[in-house]
Amino acid sequence: MKRRIWLTGASSGIGLALAEELLNAGHQLALTARNLEPLEALDQRFPRQVLLAPGDITDPDQVKGIGERIAQVWGAVDTAILNAGTCEYIDATRFDAQLVERVVRTNLIATSYCIQEALTLLRLGQRPHLVGVASSVAYLPLTRSEAYGASKAGLRYLFRSLRIDLAREGIDVTVVSPGFVDTPLTRKNDFPMPMSWPAPKAARFIAQRLKKNRRPMEVAFPWPLILSLKLLALLPERLQLALGKRMVRDARQSGSSA
Repeated sequence: MKRRIWLTGASSGIGLALAEELLNAGHQLALTARNLEPLEALDQRFPRQVLLAPGDITDPDQVKGIGERIAQVWGAVDTAILNAGTCEYIDATRFDAQLVERVVRTNLIATSYCIQEALTLLRLGQRPHLVGVASSVAYLPLTRSEAYGASKAGLRYLFRSLRIDLAREGIDVTVVSPGFVDTPLTRKNDFPMPMSWPAPKAARFIAQRLKKNRRPMEVAFPWPLILSLKLLALLPERLQLALGKRMVRDARQSGSSA
């Protein structure tokens, strides 16, 4: 069944790879990102499937305009995949509250703007499905990830809570929790990324899981990493702290960050 899908963060990384995957499967996509050029390239390749809906999702007025554009052209969406996000790392010796604000604004607050518009469109769609891209970092506190982890943990809670309240309306909610994925954003990381997946592999895995007749509550990968994080999260807090401190020490000794 071909679906009308609104995808944010569609200009690079997982979003761009997922857009290609879904377009090749024949779906119609409304594509949102600040960078218009990659969206236009997809429009040229899939001219009858793409609806250009660019904009800055941290601006609520622009998000409202995007929702209005989609409503005007399609009338509704069947799936909303809210994928846009950013990452910055904290240096606790020079704690920067503005960095936290930037990351939370993009990953959590801006996604909330999109949820507001998406729900209006989904309520008019067929078998509506709301999908939020969080992160596996939400399972376990990691060094330097205070801002990113807090934003993604908040996002994870937001979508899981919405799942309860939207169930009566028949709107399914899925949380996507990727491990490390090779993207332009993660290539800036100055630390090893164990079990990293290329973006096309991650996109293919997500698309395959989302098309199942019984919608998954969560799509998490790769499983060895996810299982490791979940098991570590079960350890006593003091043991988690000891392991975390070792990661910081190793990072300083190697000249990289974790």
